[in-house]
Amino acid sequence: MTTSTLSRPGRHRLTALRAGLLAVAVLAGGMALVDRPADAVHSTAVASPPAAVPLGPAAAVRAEPTVAPPVGLRIAAIGVDADLVPIGVDDAGALVPPTDVQQAGWFTAGPAPGEVGPAVLAGHVDDHTGPGAFARLEELAAGDQVVVTGGDGRPVTFTVTRVSAHPKGDFPAEEVYGPTTGAELRLITCGGAFDRSRRSYTDNVVVHASAG
Repeated sequence: MTTSTLSRPGRHRLTALRAGLLAVAVLAGGMALVDRPADAVHSTAVASPPAAVPLGPAAAVRAEPTVAPPVGLRIAAIGVDADLVPIGVDDAGALVPPTDVQQAGWFTAGPAPGEVGPAVLAGHVDDHTGPGAFARLEELAAGDQVVVTGGDGRPVTFTVTRVSAHPKGDFPAEEVYGPTTGAELRLITCGGAFDRSRRSYTDNVVVHASAG
């Protein structure tokens, strides 16, 4: 597995906006972000995360969350102030992203942000209309703060520990979805070059952050 660490400034180019909505598909035992055409039809079916990659203690008590479900996301370093909406997977095992590209989605089958385990958030990098909520995600660097607000109004602050890029065929499922000893956050979007012939990005950008 090849991992390349990204640092500020990122490689986002607003002048080269590219069509395609991100989704998460089951690849190599885990979920990796892949692109879908802008006119793709997404279902709202929800299924369990990959059985081979446990999500930590919180996954076993998903019916009785210990913190309020998240509703808002703020990342001052890259100008994100977005709503967080629940997301799940469709019948093909692909995580359905928010309909609105300016929103981010929380994978409800995993821990809520603030619970023990890796809470997973996914968002669009862009679509045919322009930049999405996670357009500048790759610009984050260690030490930046990510604030998730719960439905009860309580914020949970996470500190970025690292940012990495991975080829879509080599998604680090264990690193993203594996159990953790504390409350952590994973933010995922598409990255790398855009292959126009395949209407797909070449990489996934993954941000790791820890509570506190």
